[in-house]
Amino acid sequence: MRNASLLSALGLLLAAGSAQAETVRLTVTVQNLAPANGIAFAPLHVGFGAGSFDAFNLGAAAIAPIISVAEGGAGGAWQAAFAAAEPDAVRGTIGGLLLSGASAQMSFLVDSASQGFFTFASMVVPSNDFFIGNDDPREYALFDANGALQINQITLRANEIWDAGSEVFDPTAAAFVGDNGLRTDQNSVVAFNFAELAAFNGLLTGAGYNFQSGLGADSEVYRISFTAQPVPEPASIAMLLAGLGVVGASLKRRRG
Repeated sequence: MRNASLLSALGLLLAAGSAQAETVRLTVTVQNLAPANGIAFAPLHVGFGAGSFDAFNLGAAAIAPIISVAEGGAGGAWQAAFAAAEPDAVRGTIGGLLLSGASAQMSFLVDSASQGFFTFASMVVPSNDFFIGNDDPREYALFDANGALQINQITLRANEIWDAGSEVFDPTAAAFVGDNGLRTDQNSVVAFNFAELAAFNGLLTGAGYNFQSGLGADSEVYRISFTAQPVPEPASIAMLLAGLGVVGASLKRRRG
């Protein structure tokens, strides 16, 4: 009976440690759902923060952070602007060029209380300045008030692909099928636009296949999935070790 009581107390310590932990190991998996020989995606730029970094807005002129993603995919200005706006945010880049059917994965240590808003951006290729991303920095609150994961996946459709309006449409200057260094300013505004991708049909891509868009408005093109595991706080680990010590000492006395 005494051992059962000790084990029960240890279980309570474990539960308490799990409940108190705010830091989670968040694993993010991205998948290209587009048809074969269709669009690909540049590396996905991600950030987990307080929901104040706003890289772009529908109907407004694109600014440097989102242009750095939409034109070429490098995203250096996006990452720098996020870091300046939210110094305590967790940021990263997932994968490389993501072709149809491919996936990539990365894990992050995130504070569910203070870094719970998810922001992302990736260039769509071939294009001059197309991308995916969220224009509302508070759209995706990953965790509830108790720190539990409440969004398991985000699935994007073709009609959610953005046109930055920063570069004139020109297949000869488009990334993945042309020379992106030949760009010409468009000076327009951010808008939804996937239909223009069909204009690249038949062109040879940098990956060696002839492009075919194959997209309808409701075609699923990209999925971001999340799983989370709690990371015990140091105090919780200390409590666990102390509890194990008590149980071990008790068992040793009984054997003696």
